[in-house]
Amino acid sequence: MARSRSSLSTWRYVNPAYYLKRPKRLALLFIVFVFATLLFWDRQTIFRDHEEEVEKMKNEVSHLQSLLEEIKSGQSGAGKENVSHKGNANKKLDVSDDPIDIQRREKVKDAMIHAWSSYEKYAWGHDELQPQSKKGVDSFGGLGATLIDSLDTLYIMGLDEQFQRAREWVAESLDFNKNYDASVFETTIRVVGGLISTYDLSGDKIFLEKAKDIADRLLPAWDTPSGIPFNIINLAHGNPHNPGWTGGDSILADSGTEQMEFIALSQRTGDPKYQLKVENVILELNKTFPPDGLLPIYINPLRGTRSYSTVTFGAMGDSFYEYLLKVWIQGNKTAAVKHYREMWETSMGGLESLVRRSTPSSFAYLCERIGSSLTDKMDELACFAPGMLALGSSGYGPAEAKKFLSLAEELAWTCYNFYQSTPTKLAGENYFFNPGQDMSVGTSWNILRPETVESLFYLWRLTGNKTYQEWGWNIFQAFEKNSRIDSGYVGLKDVNTGVKDNMMQSFFLAETLKYLYLLFSPSSVISLDEWVFNTEAHPIKIMTRHDLAGKSDGKHIIETRSRARKEGRLPDN
Repeated sequence: MARSRSSLSTWRYVNPAYYLKRPKRLALLFIVFVFATLLFWDRQTIFRDHEEEVEKMKNEVSHLQSLLEEIKSGQSGAGKENVSHKGNANKKLDVSDDPIDIQRREKVKDAMIHAWSSYEKYAWGHDELQPQSKKGVDSFGGLGATLIDSLDTLYIMGLDEQFQRAREWVAESLDFNKNYDASVFETTIRVVGGLISTYDLSGDKIFLEKAKDIADRLLPAWDTPSGIPFNIINLAHGNPHNPGWTGGDSILADSGTEQMEFIALSQRTGDPKYQLKVENVILELNKTFPPDGLLPIYINPLRGTRSYSTVTFGAMGDSFYEYLLKVWIQGNKTAAVKHYREMWETSMGGLESLVRRSTPSSFAYLCERIGSSLTDKMDELACFAPGMLALGSSGYGPAEAKKFLSLAEELAWTCYNFYQSTPTKLAGENYFFNPGQDMSVGTSWNILRPETVESLFYLWRLTGNKTYQEWGWNIFQAFEKNSRIDSGYVGLKDVNTGVKDNMMQSFFLAETLKYLYLLFSPSSVISLDEWVFNTEAHPIKIMTRHDLAGKSDGKHIIETRSRARKEGRLPDN
Protein backbone atom coordinates (compact mmCIF):
# COMPACT_ATOMS: atom_id res chain seq x y z
CA MET A 1 0.00 0.00 0.00
CA ALA A 2 2.75 2.43 0.82
CA ARG A 3 4.30 1.76 -2.56
CA SER A 4 1.03 2.51 -4.27
CA ARG A 5 0.63 5.82 -2.44
CA SER A 6 4.14 6.91 -3.40
CA SER A 7 3.49 6.13 -7.04
CA LEU A 8 0.23 8.09 -7.02
CA SER A 9 1.99 11.00 -5.33
CA THR A 10 4.63 11.14 -8.10
CA TRP A 11 2.17 10.95 -10.99
CA ARG A 12 0.09 13.86 -9.79
CA TYR A 13 2.90 16.26 -10.93
CA VAL A 14 2.24 15.36 -14.55
CA ASN A 15 -1.48 15.92 -14.24
CA PRO A 16 -2.49 19.34 -15.69
CA ALA A 17 -5.29 19.70 -13.15
CA TYR A 18 -2.69 19.77 -10.38
CA TYR A 19 -1.16 22.99 -11.78
CA LEU A 20 -4.46 24.63 -12.67
CA LYS A 21 -5.27 24.62 -8.96
CA ARG A 22 -1.78 25.97 -8.11
CA PRO A 23 -1.01 29.03 -10.43
CA LYS A 24 2.33 29.85 -8.75
CA ARG A 25 3.69 26.41 -9.54
CA LEU A 26 2.30 26.70 -13.08
CA ALA A 27 4.20 29.99 -13.57
CA LEU A 28 7.39 28.44 -12.18
CA LEU A 29 7.04 25.49 -14.55
CA PHE A 30 6.56 27.86 -17.50
CA ILE A 31 9.69 29.82 -16.59
CA VAL A 32 11.71 26.62 -16.32
CA PHE A 33 10.38 25.51 -19.71
CA VAL A 34 11.31 28.85 -21.37
CA PHE A 35 14.86 28.82 -19.96
CA ALA A 36 15.39 25.21 -21.00
CA THR A 37 14.16 25.98 -24.52
CA LEU A 38 16.42 29.03 -24.82
CA LEU A 39 19.41 27.09 -23.54
CA PHE A 40 18.79 24.28 -26.01
CA TRP A 41 18.26 26.70 -28.94
CA ASP A 42 21.37 28.73 -28.07
CA ARG A 43 23.53 25.61 -27.98
CA GLN A 44 22.13 24.48 -31.33
CA THR A 45 22.79 27.89 -32.87
CA ILE A 46 26.35 28.01 -31.53
CA PHE A 47 26.98 24.52 -32.81
CA ARG A 48 25.59 25.38 -36.26
CA ASP A 49 27.58 28.66 -36.44
CA HIS A 50 30.68 26.78 -35.39
CA GLU A 51 30.13 24.22 -38.14
CA GLU A 52 29.67 27.00 -40.72
CA GLU A 53 32.81 28.82 -39.52
CA VAL A 54 34.84 25.63 -39.66
CA GLU A 55 33.56 24.97 -43.17
CA LYS A 56 34.47 28.50 -44.26
CA MET A 57 37.95 28.12 -42.82
CA LYS A 58 38.38 24.78 -44.59
CA ASN A 59 37.31 26.35 -47.88
CA GLU A 60 39.65 29.32 -47.34
CA VAL A 61 42.58 27.06 -46.54
CA SER A 62 41.78 24.97 -49.60
CA HIS A 63 41.59 28.13 -51.75
CA LEU A 64 44.90 29.45 -50.46
CA GLN A 65 46.56 26.08 -51.00
CA SER A 66 45.31 26.10 -54.58
CA LEU A 67 46.64 29.61 -55.10
CA LEU A 68 50.03 28.67 -53.70
CA GLU A 69 50.17 25.64 -55.96
CA GLU A 70 49.30 27.80 -58.96
CA ILE A 71 51.94 30.34 -57.95
CA LYS A 72 54.56 27.63 -57.67
CA SER A 73 53.72 26.46 -61.17
CA GLY A 74 53.89 30.07 -62.44
CA GLN A 75 50.25 30.18 -63.59
CA SER A 76 48.72 32.90 -61.43
CA GLY A 77 49.25 35.31 -58.59
CA ALA A 78 52.33 37.11 -59.78
CA GLY A 79 51.64 36.43 -63.45
CA LYS A 80 54.58 36.36 -65.82
CA GLU A 81 56.80 38.85 -64.07
CA ASN A 82 60.37 39.38 -65.01
CA VAL A 83 60.11 37.59 -68.35
CA SER A 84 63.33 38.60 -70.06
CA HIS A 85 63.74 40.39 -73.36
CA LYS A 86 63.98 37.00 -75.05
CA GLY A 87 61.01 35.45 -73.27
CA ASN A 88 62.70 33.24 -70.69
CA ALA A 89 60.71 31.29 -68.11
CA ASN A 90 59.00 32.98 -65.20
CA LYS A 91 60.97 34.01 -62.18
CA LYS A 92 60.00 32.31 -58.91
CA LEU A 93 57.86 34.18 -56.41
CA ASP A 94 59.26 35.44 -53.13
CA VAL A 95 58.85 32.93 -50.33
CA SER A 96 57.54 35.75 -48.15
CA ASP A 97 54.31 36.14 -50.16
CA ASP A 98 51.64 36.86 -47.56
CA PRO A 99 48.23 35.08 -47.71
CA ILE A 100 46.46 38.41 -47.13
CA ASP A 101 48.47 39.96 -49.97
CA ILE A 102 47.48 37.04 -52.19
CA GLN A 103 43.80 37.59 -51.40
CA ARG A 104 44.01 41.32 -52.04
CA ARG A 105 46.00 40.84 -55.23
CA GLU A 106 43.30 38.48 -56.48
CA LYS A 107 40.63 41.09 -55.68
CA VAL A 108 42.54 43.66 -57.75
CA LYS A 109 42.92 41.08 -60.51
CA ASP A 110 39.14 40.51 -60.42
CA ALA A 111 38.68 44.27 -60.81
CA MET A 112 40.95 44.23 -63.87
CA ILE A 113 38.99 41.32 -65.35
CA HIS A 114 35.74 43.24 -64.81
CA ALA A 115 37.13 46.45 -66.36
CA TRP A 116 38.68 44.61 -69.30
CA SER A 117 35.65 42.41 -69.96
CA SER A 118 33.43 45.49 -70.03
CA TYR A 119 35.78 47.17 -72.51
CA GLU A 120 35.85 44.01 -74.65
CA LYS A 121 32.05 43.74 -74.62
CA TYR A 122 31.08 47.34 -75.26
CA ALA A 123 34.07 49.24 -76.71
CA TRP A 124 36.44 46.77 -78.38
CA GLY A 125 38.99 48.58 -80.57
CA HIS A 126 37.88 52.03 -79.42
CA ASP A 127 40.02 54.26 -77.27
CA GLU A 128 37.87 54.25 -74.16
CA LEU A 129 34.63 52.88 -72.74
CA GLN A 130 31.68 54.95 -71.60
CA PRO A 131 30.29 52.43 -69.11
CA GLN A 132 26.91 54.03 -68.45
CA SER A 133 26.20 54.45 -72.17
CA LYS A 134 27.77 51.03 -72.86
CA LYS A 135 29.61 52.30 -75.92
CA GLY A 136 33.13 53.12 -77.03
CA VAL A 137 34.56 56.57 -77.79
CA ASP A 138 37.72 57.53 -79.67
CA SER A 139 39.36 60.07 -77.39
CA PHE A 140 42.76 59.57 -79.07
CA GLY A 141 41.83 59.22 -82.71
CA GLY A 142 40.82 55.56 -82.64
CA LEU A 143 44.15 53.98 -81.68
CA GLY A 144 42.67 51.47 -79.26
CA ALA A 145 44.19 53.40 -76.33
CA THR A 146 42.62 51.29 -73.56
CA LEU A 147 43.64 48.08 -75.31
CA ILE A 148 47.28 49.16 -75.76
CA ASP A 149 47.41 50.73 -72.29
CA SER A 150 46.20 47.42 -70.81
CA LEU A 151 48.54 45.02 -72.62
CA ASP A 152 51.29 44.89 -70.00
CA THR A 153 48.79 44.84 -67.13
CA LEU A 154 47.14 41.77 -68.66
CA TYR A 155 50.54 40.17 -69.17
CA ILE A 156 51.79 40.85 -65.63
CA MET A 157 48.56 39.52 -64.11
CA GLY A 158 48.82 36.32 -66.14
CA LEU A 159 45.55 36.92 -68.03
CA ASP A 160 46.75 34.95 -71.04
CA GLU A 161 43.52 34.56 -73.02
CA GLN A 162 42.70 38.27 -72.77
CA PHE A 163 46.27 39.16 -73.71
CA GLN A 164 46.22 36.93 -76.80
CA ARG A 165 42.97 38.47 -78.05
CA ALA A 166 44.47 41.93 -77.58
CA ARG A 167 47.66 40.85 -79.34
CA GLU A 168 45.64 39.64 -82.34
CA TRP A 169 43.89 43.01 -82.57
CA VAL A 170 47.25 44.83 -82.51
CA ALA A 171 48.63 42.58 -85.25
CA GLU A 172 45.55 42.63 -87.51
CA SER A 173 43.61 45.84 -86.83
CA LEU A 174 45.84 48.52 -85.32
CA ASP A 175 46.28 51.25 -87.94
CA PHE A 176 48.01 54.56 -87.20
CA ASN A 177 47.28 56.16 -90.56
CA LYS A 178 44.60 58.41 -89.13
CA ASN A 179 43.68 61.92 -90.17
CA TYR A 180 43.74 62.96 -86.55
CA ASP A 181 45.59 65.69 -84.65
CA ALA A 182 47.17 63.67 -81.87
CA SER A 183 48.80 64.82 -78.65
CA VAL A 184 52.50 63.90 -78.98
CA PHE A 185 52.69 63.49 -75.20
CA GLU A 186 49.60 61.33 -74.70
CA THR A 187 50.36 59.16 -77.73
CA THR A 188 53.94 58.65 -76.58
CA ILE A 189 53.27 57.69 -72.97
CA ARG A 190 50.26 55.48 -73.71
CA VAL A 191 50.88 53.98 -77.15
CA VAL A 192 54.65 54.05 -77.69
CA GLY A 193 55.27 53.28 -74.01
CA GLY A 194 52.64 50.54 -73.87
CA LEU A 195 53.97 48.81 -76.99
CA ILE A 196 57.63 48.94 -75.93
CA SER A 197 56.79 47.67 -72.46
CA THR A 198 54.83 44.75 -73.88
CA TYR A 199 57.72 43.97 -76.21
CA ASP A 200 60.13 43.98 -73.27
CA LEU A 201 57.85 41.63 -71.33
CA SER A 202 56.86 39.24 -74.11
CA GLY A 203 59.66 39.48 -76.68
CA ASP A 204 57.00 39.60 -79.42
CA LYS A 205 58.36 41.75 -82.28
CA ILE A 206 54.92 42.84 -83.49
CA PHE A 207 54.82 45.30 -80.59
CA LEU A 208 58.21 46.78 -81.45
CA GLU A 209 57.21 47.15 -85.12
CA LYS A 210 54.03 48.99 -84.16
CA ALA A 211 55.94 51.22 -81.72
CA LYS A 212 58.33 52.20 -84.51
CA ASP A 213 55.42 52.96 -86.86
CA ILE A 214 53.72 55.39 -84.50
CA ALA A 215 57.02 56.97 -83.35
CA ASP A 216 57.95 57.72 -86.96
CA ARG A 217 54.66 59.58 -87.34
CA LEU A 218 55.36 61.65 -84.20
CA LEU A 219 58.99 62.46 -84.99
CA PRO A 220 58.42 65.59 -87.18
CA ALA A 221 57.06 67.36 -84.09
CA TRP A 222 60.69 67.90 -82.99
CA ASP A 223 61.62 69.72 -86.20
CA THR A 224 61.67 73.21 -84.65
CA PRO A 225 64.46 75.84 -84.53
CA SER A 226 65.13 75.09 -80.85
CA GLY A 227 64.42 71.36 -80.92
CA ILE A 228 61.62 71.88 -78.34
CA PRO A 229 58.77 69.91 -79.94
CA PHE A 230 55.36 71.08 -80.99
CA ASN A 231 52.79 69.22 -78.91
CA ILE A 232 50.26 68.23 -81.61
CA ILE A 233 50.75 66.44 -84.93
CA ASN A 234 48.46 64.91 -87.53
CA LEU A 235 49.17 61.17 -87.68
CA ALA A 236 48.51 60.93 -91.41
CA HIS A 237 49.79 64.26 -92.72
CA GLY A 238 52.25 65.62 -90.17
CA ASN A 239 51.75 69.39 -89.81
CA PRO A 240 52.97 69.76 -86.22
CA HIS A 241 51.66 72.72 -84.20
CA ASN A 242 50.64 73.80 -80.73
CA PRO A 243 47.13 74.33 -79.37
CA GLY A 244 45.80 77.86 -79.64
CA TRP A 245 45.15 78.20 -75.91
CA THR A 246 48.90 78.10 -75.10
CA GLY A 247 49.57 81.20 -77.21
CA GLY A 248 51.84 79.19 -79.48
CA ASP A 249 53.99 77.87 -76.64
CA SER A 250 54.84 74.24 -75.96
CA ILE A 251 53.97 72.71 -72.59
CA LEU A 252 56.83 71.66 -70.29
CA ALA A 253 55.50 68.20 -69.39
CA ASP A 254 54.36 67.56 -72.97
CA SER A 255 57.84 68.38 -74.28
CA GLY A 256 59.95 66.69 -71.61
CA THR A 257 58.13 63.38 -71.17
CA GLU A 258 59.11 61.44 -74.28
CA GLN A 259 62.71 60.70 -73.41
CA MET A 260 62.24 57.25 -71.85
CA GLU A 261 60.14 55.88 -74.69
CA PHE A 262 62.23 57.24 -77.58
CA ILE A 263 65.56 56.31 -75.98
CA ALA A 264 64.20 52.79 -75.44
CA LEU A 265 63.11 52.65 -79.09
CA SER A 266 66.59 53.60 -80.31
CA GLN A 267 68.12 50.99 -78.02
CA ARG A 268 65.85 48.24 -79.34
CA THR A 269 65.95 49.15 -83.04
CA GLY A 270 69.54 50.36 -83.27
CA ASP A 271 68.32 53.57 -84.96
CA PRO A 272 69.65 56.64 -83.09
CA LYS A 273 67.19 59.17 -84.56
CA TYR A 274 64.58 58.79 -81.82
CA GLN A 275 67.06 59.25 -78.99
CA LEU A 276 68.79 62.20 -80.65
CA LYS A 277 65.53 64.14 -81.00
CA VAL A 278 64.38 63.75 -77.41
CA GLU A 279 67.77 64.16 -75.75
CA ASN A 280 68.31 67.42 -77.61
CA VAL A 281 65.34 68.83 -75.69
CA ILE A 282 67.09 68.21 -72.37
CA LEU A 283 70.38 69.66 -73.65
CA GLU A 284 68.53 72.76 -74.81
CA LEU A 285 66.75 73.26 -71.49
CA ASN A 286 69.96 72.60 -69.58
CA LYS A 287 71.67 75.53 -71.30
CA THR A 288 69.62 78.00 -69.28
CA PHE A 289 68.51 75.77 -66.41
CA PRO A 290 67.63 78.01 -63.44
CA PRO A 291 69.47 77.72 -60.08
CA ASP A 292 66.38 76.26 -58.40
CA GLY A 293 65.72 73.85 -61.29
CA LEU A 294 62.07 74.91 -61.56
CA LEU A 295 60.73 75.67 -65.03
CA PRO A 296 57.43 77.37 -65.92
CA ILE A 297 54.88 75.26 -67.78
CA TYR A 298 55.21 77.18 -71.10
CA ILE A 299 58.30 77.05 -73.34
CA ASN A 300 58.66 78.84 -76.70
CA PRO A 301 59.50 76.15 -79.32
CA LEU A 302 61.00 78.66 -81.76
CA ARG A 303 63.46 80.31 -79.38
CA GLY A 304 63.66 77.71 -76.62
CA THR A 305 62.96 80.40 -74.02
CA ARG A 306 60.74 80.20 -70.96
CA SER A 307 57.45 82.11 -70.91
CA TYR A 308 56.04 83.80 -67.80
CA SER A 309 53.74 81.13 -66.40
CA THR A 310 53.04 78.83 -63.47
CA VAL A 311 55.67 76.62 -61.85
CA THR A 312 54.05 73.44 -60.60
CA PHE A 313 54.53 69.77 -59.85
CA GLY A 314 50.91 69.31 -60.90
CA ALA A 315 49.28 69.48 -64.32
CA MET A 316 51.56 70.42 -67.25
CA GLY A 317 54.75 70.39 -65.17
CA ASP A 318 54.88 67.11 -63.23
CA SER A 319 56.34 64.41 -65.47
CA PHE A 320 59.20 66.59 -66.77
CA TYR A 321 60.81 66.27 -63.32
CA GLU A 322 59.85 62.60 -63.10
CA TYR A 323 61.71 61.80 -66.34
CA LEU A 324 64.90 63.57 -65.26
CA LEU A 325 65.18 60.94 -62.53
CA LYS A 326 63.88 57.99 -64.51
CA VAL A 327 66.09 58.42 -67.59
CA TRP A 328 69.04 58.30 -65.18
CA ILE A 329 67.70 55.01 -63.79
CA GLN A 330 66.83 53.71 -67.27
CA GLY A 331 70.46 54.19 -68.35
CA ASN A 332 71.66 52.32 -65.25
CA LYS A 333 73.04 55.50 -63.62
CA THR A 334 76.16 55.71 -65.79
CA ALA A 335 78.14 58.80 -66.80
CA ALA A 336 76.11 58.95 -70.02
CA VAL A 337 73.02 59.94 -68.04
CA LYS A 338 74.66 61.76 -65.13
CA HIS A 339 73.39 65.16 -66.31
CA TYR A 340 69.80 63.97 -65.89
CA ARG A 341 70.44 63.19 -62.22
CA GLU A 342 72.22 66.49 -61.71
CA MET A 343 69.30 68.43 -63.19
CA TRP A 344 66.87 66.41 -61.07
CA GLU A 345 68.76 67.12 -57.84
CA THR A 346 68.76 70.83 -58.70
CA SER A 347 64.99 70.65 -59.21
CA MET A 348 64.49 68.86 -55.90
CA GLY A 349 66.26 71.74 -54.19
CA GLY A 350 63.66 73.95 -55.84
CA LEU A 351 60.85 71.62 -54.78
CA GLU A 352 61.82 72.17 -51.14
CA SER A 353 61.10 75.89 -51.58
CA LEU A 354 57.49 75.02 -52.49
CA VAL A 355 56.83 72.90 -49.39
CA ARG A 356 54.45 74.34 -46.82
CA ARG A 357 52.53 72.80 -43.92
CA SER A 358 48.90 73.33 -43.05
CA THR A 359 47.38 74.31 -39.75
CA PRO A 360 46.33 72.86 -37.44
CA SER A 361 47.31 69.35 -38.65
CA SER A 362 50.66 70.15 -40.28
CA PHE A 363 49.97 68.40 -43.59
CA ALA A 364 52.96 68.93 -45.90
CA TYR A 365 51.95 70.09 -49.40
CA LEU A 366 53.51 71.48 -52.58
CA CYS A 367 52.53 75.03 -53.53
CA GLU A 368 52.36 76.41 -57.04
CA ARG A 369 54.35 79.52 -57.96
CA ILE A 370 53.93 82.25 -60.49
CA GLY A 371 56.69 84.86 -60.44
CA SER A 372 57.55 85.19 -56.76
CA SER A 373 54.03 84.50 -55.47
CA LEU A 374 53.02 81.15 -54.01
CA THR A 375 49.51 79.69 -54.23
CA ASP A 376 48.39 77.24 -51.55
CA LYS A 377 47.00 74.74 -54.03
CA MET A 378 48.08 71.17 -54.79
CA ASP A 379 46.81 68.90 -57.57
CA GLU A 380 46.19 65.22 -56.96
CA LEU A 381 48.45 64.85 -60.01
CA ALA A 382 51.31 66.12 -57.83
CA CYS A 383 50.85 63.06 -55.61
CA PHE A 384 53.32 61.27 -57.89
CA ALA A 385 56.01 63.32 -56.10
CA PRO A 386 56.24 61.20 -52.91
CA GLY A 387 57.02 58.13 -55.01
CA MET A 388 59.53 60.06 -57.11
CA LEU A 389 61.30 61.40 -54.02
CA ALA A 390 61.44 57.95 -52.45
CA LEU A 391 62.79 56.43 -55.67
CA GLY A 392 65.46 59.10 -56.02
CA SER A 393 66.47 59.31 -52.35
CA SER A 394 68.92 56.40 -52.61
CA GLY A 395 71.13 58.40 -54.97
CA TYR A 396 71.97 60.90 -52.22
CA GLY A 397 74.33 60.60 -49.27
CA PRO A 398 72.83 59.28 -46.00
CA ALA A 399 71.68 62.61 -44.54
CA GLU A 400 70.07 63.90 -47.76
CA ALA A 401 68.54 60.49 -48.48
CA LYS A 402 66.90 60.45 -45.04
CA LYS A 403 65.61 64.01 -45.50
CA PHE A 404 64.00 63.37 -48.88
CA LEU A 405 62.53 60.02 -47.84
CA SER A 406 61.00 61.69 -44.79
CA LEU A 407 59.51 64.41 -47.03
CA ALA A 408 58.15 61.70 -49.34
CA GLU A 409 56.40 60.05 -46.39
CA GLU A 410 54.93 63.36 -45.23
CA LEU A 411 53.57 64.17 -48.68
CA ALA A 412 52.15 60.65 -49.06
CA TRP A 413 50.23 61.13 -45.79
CA THR A 414 48.75 64.34 -47.21
CA CYS A 415 47.78 62.62 -50.47
CA TYR A 416 46.16 59.75 -48.58
CA ASN A 417 44.13 62.33 -46.66
CA PHE A 418 42.97 63.81 -49.96
CA TYR A 419 41.01 60.55 -50.13
CA GLN A 420 40.09 60.17 -46.48
CA SER A 421 38.76 63.73 -46.15
CA THR A 422 35.78 63.24 -48.50
CA PRO A 423 32.48 61.40 -47.87
CA THR A 424 33.23 58.91 -50.67
CA LYS A 425 36.87 58.39 -49.52
CA LEU A 426 37.96 59.27 -53.08
CA ALA A 427 40.15 62.30 -53.80
CA GLY A 428 39.12 65.39 -55.71
CA GLU A 429 41.20 66.78 -58.56
CA ASN A 430 42.90 69.46 -56.45
CA TYR A 431 42.96 70.89 -52.93
CA PHE A 432 43.38 74.31 -51.34
CA PHE A 433 45.01 74.95 -47.97
CA ASN A 434 43.77 77.76 -45.76
CA PRO A 435 45.14 78.87 -42.35
CA GLY A 436 43.45 76.98 -39.54
CA GLN A 437 41.38 74.84 -41.91
CA ASP A 438 43.91 72.32 -43.28
CA MET A 439 42.70 71.15 -46.69
CA SER A 440 39.52 71.66 -48.68
CA VAL A 441 38.64 70.09 -52.00
CA GLY A 442 38.70 72.47 -54.97
CA THR A 443 37.74 70.84 -58.26
CA SER A 444 35.70 67.97 -56.88
CA TRP A 445 35.64 65.31 -59.58
CA ASN A 446 37.60 62.05 -59.46
CA ILE A 447 38.56 60.41 -62.76
CA LEU A 448 40.15 57.22 -61.37
CA ARG A 449 43.64 58.73 -61.18
CA PRO A 450 46.63 56.61 -60.07
CA GLU A 451 49.15 59.06 -58.59
CA THR A 452 48.56 58.40 -54.90
CA VAL A 453 48.57 54.60 -55.19
CA GLU A 454 51.66 54.93 -57.39
CA SER A 455 53.49 56.66 -54.52
CA LEU A 456 52.19 54.12 -52.01
CA PHE A 457 53.62 51.36 -54.23
CA TYR A 458 57.08 52.96 -54.28
CA LEU A 459 57.08 53.68 -50.55
CA TRP A 460 56.06 50.13 -49.72
CA ARG A 461 58.69 48.67 -52.06
CA LEU A 462 61.44 50.92 -50.72
CA THR A 463 60.62 50.93 -46.98
CA GLY A 464 58.77 47.64 -46.45
CA ASN A 465 56.24 49.53 -44.30
CA LYS A 466 52.92 47.67 -44.64
CA THR A 467 51.00 50.81 -43.65
CA TYR A 468 51.22 51.86 -47.28
CA GLN A 469 49.56 48.60 -48.31
CA GLU A 470 46.71 49.30 -45.89
CA TRP A 471 46.22 52.80 -47.28
CA GLY A 472 46.21 51.40 -50.81
CA TRP A 473 43.66 48.76 -49.85
CA ASN A 474 41.37 51.43 -48.40
CA ILE A 475 41.58 53.42 -51.64
CA PHE A 476 40.85 50.29 -53.69
CA GLN A 477 37.78 49.56 -51.57
CA ALA A 478 36.56 53.13 -52.12
CA PHE A 479 36.89 52.63 -55.90
CA GLU A 480 34.98 49.35 -55.61
CA LYS A 481 32.20 50.97 -53.59
CA ASN A 482 31.78 54.17 -55.59
CA SER A 483 33.10 53.56 -59.12
CA ARG A 484 32.27 49.96 -60.00
CA ILE A 485 29.09 49.39 -61.98
CA ASP A 486 27.88 46.38 -63.96
CA SER A 487 29.47 47.62 -67.20
CA GLY A 488 32.88 48.77 -65.94
CA TYR A 489 34.28 51.53 -63.73
CA VAL A 490 33.37 55.21 -63.81
CA GLY A 491 34.72 58.35 -62.22
CA LEU A 492 32.74 60.67 -59.99
CA LYS A 493 31.48 64.10 -60.99
CA ASP A 494 31.64 65.07 -57.34
CA VAL A 495 33.48 63.21 -54.56
CA ASN A 496 31.19 64.85 -52.01
CA THR A 497 27.92 63.54 -53.45
CA GLY A 498 29.15 60.41 -55.26
CA VAL A 499 27.37 61.31 -58.52
CA LYS A 500 28.95 59.19 -61.26
CA ASP A 501 30.36 60.25 -64.62
CA ASN A 502 30.42 58.18 -67.82
CA MET A 503 34.08 57.43 -68.59
CA MET A 504 36.47 54.60 -67.82
CA GLN A 505 39.84 56.26 -68.35
CA SER A 506 42.46 54.07 -70.03
CA PHE A 507 44.95 54.86 -67.26
CA PHE A 508 42.70 53.16 -64.72
CA LEU A 509 43.67 49.83 -66.31
CA ALA A 510 47.22 50.88 -67.22
CA GLU A 511 48.17 52.47 -63.92
CA THR A 512 45.71 52.47 -61.04
CA LEU A 513 44.96 48.74 -61.10
CA LYS A 514 48.55 47.81 -62.03
CA TYR A 515 50.06 49.73 -59.12
CA LEU A 516 47.46 48.30 -56.75
CA TYR A 517 48.23 44.78 -57.99
CA LEU A 518 51.97 45.33 -57.53
CA LEU A 519 51.37 46.87 -54.10
CA PHE A 520 50.26 43.40 -52.98
CA SER A 521 52.86 41.46 -55.00
CA PRO A 522 56.35 40.41 -53.90
CA SER A 523 59.19 42.79 -54.76
CA SER A 524 60.49 40.37 -57.38
CA VAL A 525 57.45 41.07 -59.55
CA ILE A 526 58.68 43.80 -61.92
CA SER A 527 61.72 44.39 -59.73
CA LEU A 528 62.82 48.02 -59.44
CA ASP A 529 66.37 46.74 -59.90
CA GLU A 530 65.51 45.66 -63.46
CA TRP A 531 62.61 47.82 -64.61
CA VAL A 532 61.65 51.50 -64.59
CA PHE A 533 58.06 52.68 -65.08
CA ASN A 534 57.18 55.39 -67.56
CA THR A 535 54.64 58.00 -66.51
CA GLU A 536 51.78 55.73 -67.69
CA ALA A 537 53.06 52.86 -65.49
CA HIS A 538 54.49 50.91 -68.43
CA PRO A 539 57.61 49.05 -67.17
CA ILE A 540 60.64 49.44 -69.43
CA LYS A 541 63.73 47.29 -69.05
CA ILE A 542 66.80 49.04 -67.61
CA MET A 543 69.66 49.06 -70.12
CA THR A 544 73.15 50.30 -69.40
CA ARG A 545 74.29 53.26 -71.52
CA HIS A 546 77.93 53.86 -72.38
CA ASP A 547 77.56 56.68 -74.92
CA LEU A 548 79.15 60.05 -74.21
CA ALA A 549 77.04 62.11 -71.85
CA GLY A 550 74.49 64.09 -73.82
CA LYS A 551 76.14 63.20 -77.17
CA SER A 552 74.60 59.96 -78.30
CA ASP A 553 75.63 58.90 -81.80
CA GLY A 554 73.62 55.69 -81.86
CA LYS A 555 76.74 53.49 -81.79
CA HIS A 556 76.94 53.09 -78.03
CA ILE A 557 77.01 49.71 -76.32
CA ILE A 558 73.76 48.61 -74.73
CA GLU A 559 73.47 45.79 -72.26
CA THR A 560 70.55 44.58 -70.20
CA ARG A 561 71.07 45.11 -66.49
CA SER A 562 71.96 41.80 -64.98
CA ARG A 563 69.98 41.65 -61.95
CA ALA A 564 52.44 65.15 -66.77
CA ARG A 565 50.94 63.06 -65.80
CA LYS A 566 47.91 62.47 -67.91
CA GLU A 567 45.36 65.18 -68.50
CA GLY A 568 42.45 62.71 -68.76
CA ARG A 569 39.08 63.66 -70.09
CA LEU A 570 36.77 65.65 -67.90
CA PRO A 571 33.66 63.93 -66.55
CA ASP A 572 31.01 63.53 -69.22
CA ASN A 573 28.01 65.71 -68.44
